[in-house]
Amino acid sequence: MLAALLLVTLKLVVGVATRSLGILSEAAHSGLDLVAATVTLVSVRVADKPADPSHPFGHGKVEHLSGFIEAALLMLTCAWIVVEAVRRLFFLEVHVEPSLWAFGVMFISLTLDTFRSRALFRVARKYNSQALEADALHFLTDVYSSSVVILGLVFVTIAEQRKIPWLLDADPLAALVVAGIIVYISLRLGKRTVDALVDAAPEGTTLRIEEAARSVPGVLRPERVRVRQSGGRVFADLHLILQSNTSLEHAQAVMNVVEANVHKDFPTADVVIHASPQTPDSRDLVERVRAVAHRSNFQVHDVRALEFKGKINVSMDLELDPALTLKAAHDEASRLEGQIKAEVPEVSEVNIHVEPRPTQLESGDEAQSAQTAMERELLGIARETPGLVDCHAVEVHQVGTSVVVSLHATLDPDLLLTRVHDITEDLELRFRRSFPQISKVNIHAEPGDPG
Repeated sequence: MLAALLLVTLKLVVGVATRSLGILSEAAHSGLDLVAATVTLVSVRVADKPADPSHPFGHGKVEHLSGFIEAALLMLTCAWIVVEAVRRLFFLEVHVEPSLWAFGVMFISLTLDTFRSRALFRVARKYNSQALEADALHFLTDVYSSSVVILGLVFVTIAEQRKIPWLLDADPLAALVVAGIIVYISLRLGKRTVDALVDAAPEGTTLRIEEAARSVPGVLRPERVRVRQSGGRVFADLHLILQSNTSLEHAQAVMNVVEANVHKDFPTADVVIHASPQTPDSRDLVERVRAVAHRSNFQVHDVRALEFKGKINVSMDLELDPALTLKAAHDEASRLEGQIKAEVPEVSEVNIHVEPRPTQLESGDEAQSAQTAMERELLGIARETPGLVDCHAVEVHQVGTSVVVSLHATLDPDLLLTRVHDITEDLELRFRRSFPQISKVNIHAEPGDPG
């Protein structure tokens, strides 16, 4: 602001003394620089205030308003310069008197504007401030216009020394060139500020955020991405489509990764993410049944569909609160059955097996005596099971009156999952035939070495 005040004074004095329209136009330009610098200072201070109940998105729009005001001031300057230049070219003869003072003032202006513009651009990039960037562009136009005015004064000096009359018009022509430069910069600045004020998405931002979302495993597609800018901050609103059977915990984890990806490109962005399940394919009946259960917050597993004599029967296991009575559990199962038949009309019969949902940690003791005898026999059973390559890490635990067995089973790595499931089911049945006291068998299937 102090530099602008100094330049206004110098240019005004020298412009009046030399009658140079180029210098006078520069004085007017520097006057607007002083106003613009004041507006920028005030707007940046206001925009820096934190969000409040009346301004939940913050005060960043004040920066864009500041840039719009600066663009308008520049256009007003241009209008005055153009009118005065046309008047001097065609209607009024004004004798310009170039002097060392004129050249000295313009070189001072050129030097100060260069330093001011660079400093403002550096800080504007650091804080992504449109108000500071607008001010930097403002001073950059001063650099261009000062150079043109100096060139105009040089031509006028040559015209007087060499007696070339047509070069005497160099000064108003230089002023017109200054006006053209200012108009170009002002239009660019004005478009950017108007875009921000009407919430237009910054160029390329939406595509970058979409790519950041698509790259996260679990995201089927971004359904909608809305981006707006307020001051130096980007506000992004994303609607993501996830698998229909995604749990709430997994969905939250996916959304957290998407937000982190967006912050890699836009560290200060305010990101709001909404996730929706994908509508199951009409041909995938089992997935449609799962979707009905998930929408009603039922926890189901082992969902199967069987077609017999033109009718489709669906069976599943439903986990419920162990504190429920049989009547309450049956009512819940009946409610789920009714919803499935209503939303998946192809289903003729629904068979629901209710079981208590584990809600606490169970304590188990190693059955040492049973383990030694059982492990040897379990390993023998495993070796006789077709499709099983190896069996290891067998553990037997006594949980209340029940016996729980866990083991690792090695199979061919190229087997399909359906075949792996058949082999492990066969192994579990063999275990239970030999040891009816076994209540649970946990088999961890792992691929063997292809070599």
